[in-house]
Amino acid sequence: MNRAELSQKIAQETGMTIKDSLSLVDIMTETIVKALQNGEKVEIRGFGSFIIKSREAREGRNPKSGEKISIAAKKTPAFKPGKELKERLNS
Repeated sequence: MNRAELSQKIAQETGMTIKDSLSLVDIMTETIVKALQNGEKVEIRGFGSFIIKSREAREGRNPKSGEKISIAAKKTPAFKPGKELKERLNS
């Protein structure tokens, strides 16, 4: 399901216009992104949590040449599904 399909489904379920539901999806995703940028955890009860994971700097190898390369430390977003979501998917 992509962004347009999600907003269309929201419009069907709520009676909103597709344009309004698309705005709602955009606002929600932008709010989550901004919170993560500020180092906050975003938790949606019954669904899951969006968190930032830190990866340490490390040494890797170029698979083509075998040459050692330095991989910089970075932060990556991650999603941890909630208990209810896990239960619903495994039932």
